[in-house]
Amino acid sequence: LFARPYRIGRKLRPRNRVARDDKIKYMNDDKKKIIENLINQNRLAVLSTITPENESESAIMEFSAGDNLELVFDTLPTSRKYKNLGKNKTVSVVIGWEPATIQYEGTAIEVVANELEKYKQIHFHKFPDAVKFEKFDMKFFKIIPKWIRFTDVSKQPWEVFEIEFPVS
Repeated sequence: LFARPYRIGRKLRPRNRVARDDKIKYMNDDKKKIIENLINQNRLAVLSTITPENESESAIMEFSAGDNLELVFDTLPTSRKYKNLGKNKTVSVVIGWEPATIQYEGTAIEVVANELEKYKQIHFHKFPDAVKFEKFDMKFFKIIPKWIRFTDVSKQPWEVFEIEFPVS
């Protein structure tokens, strides 16, 4: 089975051992459920942000699942990620490792005012010990997905699919 090539920089490289569905413009329920299950099975992810100098910075974080495959996380206003997100809201996240992983790109939006309580409840439900850090002026973010790739290397050929989300 031959898969489509993928792009690295400007060069096309052939894919090996990967069975890919065509890109799904908008998700179907089966694909959404697979992604939701993997998100809910994991407590930690790697979040990458972009500095004002256009450098990448990555950090491990606790995260929880919001509506429509949104991710929710908290951070302190003294953290590098908070400062970076003040300048550039574009993020990428990696969830899971083996056998399955999610690559996730989106926009991080600080949750304020009328939505804040909802997202705190979502996050504190999964991480009840995090409540004790509220006194340090924790900030909450939701990440709205733009693109998600799911990969399961336990299947031969690998199961891989991508979902692109409409720009709003």
